[in-house]
Amino acid sequence: MARRLIDDASCATHSLDAMYASLGAFIHRRPRLVLLASVLFLAASLLLVVRGGRLAGASIGGLEANRAQSLVDAITLRRDDATVAVVFQSADLAPTDPDFTREMERAVAPLRSDPRVASVTTPEDAPGPMIDRLRSREARTALALVTLRGNVEESLAEWPELRAKLKSDRLTIACTGKIPFLADLAAILEHDLVRAELLSIPLALLVLLLVFRTVTAATLPVGVGGLAVVGGIGLVLALSHVVEVGQYTINVCSLIGFGVAIDYSLFIVSRYREEIAAGQSYRDALVRAMDTAGRAVAFSGLAVATGLMGLLFFRGSYLAVMGVGGAIVVALAVIFALTLLPALLALLGPRIDAGKLPGVSTVRPSGGFWRAVAVAVMRRPVTILVPTLLGLLVVALPATHMRVAASDARMLPPGTEARRGYEILERAFPDLAASRVIVAVRFPGPVLTPSRVGALWELSHRIAALPHVVRVESVVDPPRAHPDDELPDEEELTRALTSPTDLERPLVEQGTKLVVKDDTTVLYALSDAPPDSAEAEQLVNAIRRQRTVGDGTLEVGGQAAYDVDATHFLLSRMPYAFGFVVGATFLVVLVLLRSVLLPFKAVFMNALSISASFGALVWIFQDAHLFVHERHPLDPSLPVLLFCISFGLSMDYEVLMLVRMKEIYERTGDNETAVAEGLERTAGLITSAAAIMVSVFLAFALARIVVLQATGVGMALAIALDATLVRALLVPATMRLLGHLNWWAPSWMRAAPPGAPRPAE
Repeated sequence: MARRLIDDASCATHSLDAMYASLGAFIHRRPRLVLLASVLFLAASLLLVVRGGRLAGASIGGLEANRAQSLVDAITLRRDDATVAVVFQSADLAPTDPDFTREMERAVAPLRSDPRVASVTTPEDAPGPMIDRLRSREARTALALVTLRGNVEESLAEWPELRAKLKSDRLTIACTGKIPFLADLAAILEHDLVRAELLSIPLALLVLLLVFRTVTAATLPVGVGGLAVVGGIGLVLALSHVVEVGQYTINVCSLIGFGVAIDYSLFIVSRYREEIAAGQSYRDALVRAMDTAGRAVAFSGLAVATGLMGLLFFRGSYLAVMGVGGAIVVALAVIFALTLLPALLALLGPRIDAGKLPGVSTVRPSGGFWRAVAVAVMRRPVTILVPTLLGLLVVALPATHMRVAASDARMLPPGTEARRGYEILERAFPDLAASRVIVAVRFPGPVLTPSRVGALWELSHRIAALPHVVRVESVVDPPRAHPDDELPDEEELTRALTSPTDLERPLVEQGTKLVVKDDTTVLYALSDAPPDSAEAEQLVNAIRRQRTVGDGTLEVGGQAAYDVDATHFLLSRMPYAFGFVVGATFLVVLVLLRSVLLPFKAVFMNALSISASFGALVWIFQDAHLFVHERHPLDPSLPVLLFCISFGLSMDYEVLMLVRMKEIYERTGDNETAVAEGLERTAGLITSAAAIMVSVFLAFALARIVVLQATGVGMALAIALDATLVRALLVPATMRLLGHLNWWAPSWMRAAPPGAPRPAE
């Protein structure tokens, strides 16, 4: 069965080989037709970009923390994700001052009458227990809670107009919460995207000029990359009207698309010019370039798209749609590299060398340097292999204490309104801004019965005794007017809640309004541990160990619980995603090389370079070194995204080199010659491609959002390590040690399928 699968795959591969040559010949005859189709696609893409989309936050559905928050929203009659905290502050007025109150009311009045706003709660109309919690006399600050009617995407679209209505001549206003955070994040991401592209285009052009030494040849890949990115962004924005698309998706698509499109164009243009330099006609050079480099581009696109398709295993989260968006832009990069680029080459003809740089030759220099490196490494393989391997493992070591946590206002640049509002909230309303673990309890019937109140009393005291819990707020934890006040015991509290006197009834109704509704109640565990800390994670797990509360059950929510659930969601699906990416790539390499050991070696080398990049990311961003000044856990999407993208990109370079080595080995039968000559012939092209990728990714590392910074740095590190230490040192050393075993395969695997061409002699 295995032999049949490999033979079938190989036959399909040989059939496709003829297709690339035929495609090149067709495009050479009809270049204007291909150019017209590309222009029409560009026009349609621009229309989609102008139309825009509905981008949402990075959400994961179906988590326990989400269910707990939904129960709380039903009690408070206010959706937490659609509630904006509007912070009013004065330099000279107390929040109880009539002038402060009038000015605050005047500011929120336009929102009260706006149909897009569900409710506005100020200290003047808040329930009794909330009044003092919405005012801070010491900080001369008051708080209004504005809840919007739409879902997150709708509220995000409406927020800029609603925010413009909040004005005051005497009070300063700062808004924070999920909607302001996402709005500020979207504005920064858009600005960072434009800036990154403005930086990456000149950098890519500079590298291409160094490679091609002519302006025309260097400009073509940038044009193809731009078209692929515009088309990919347009299609992703159109997709956002049908499914929920995270805000980072656009930036990730731009980052991937521009890099791979330029790389693919580099492969084809480079081979085309080499064929012309070897004496081929322009038509034959194009056909030959498509037959060779075109196949490499198609494989690379397949490898990268396979990696991105691994994100589909995270269905129910923003990662799955991000994988689809990334695969779209990679597919477009391949399509335009195999259609538009050959059409432009056919139209240009001899003008491909127009704009030659003065004083330089257009012929690529020899790769003799890389041959010398390979020979030197193979003379002392163990001496080179062991220190290099240990060095990469040391760099990877920090990845063992990697932590992930969802992004919030703290990740925004200082001075951003959502972050400024959050920081004021922390100072003026420490209880409201404190780390809170939500414990939602649901019973089969009404909450306020003697047995259920007793069960809640026990639960509250169990939670209060846990490490890092400052206090518990709940129906069985009445607030103290003074810290020295004596609280009622269990029996007295149970009687007051279940059988209140006429005098007690209004107080009970007021005290239970915000924490009890029908069969559900909520307890808040205030913690001194930051929500993204290990202590907060331990607290969440400790509360969840005992699920039953009398005849009811509990669910735990809040930011810390969301991070715990998101981490579990990712970890539970990572083996399947990683297994798919590694397994599919392994099989493709197995079919291409018909070797048992080389696919294992390629997978191991990829995993090594990616692990080292993970370790460097943790050291830089989580542990705050180099240019990072604030410690933050990594975004949950980062390790998954980097693995799925980087694995395909790195495998592309590895296989490009190994395929050339295999051709030479089949011709000479000498392993060391194959390694040295293969590295010599491919190193220049791979180095140029990697330099372009690194320059594009590092442009995104200059973003103001940590997630984008880390994505750019992580991908740049993975590519740089793979193109230098791994390719130049580890690959020659391991292949020298393995010798002829590199090319071993069972006889049935080595045999070419019927009709397959024999290797060139």
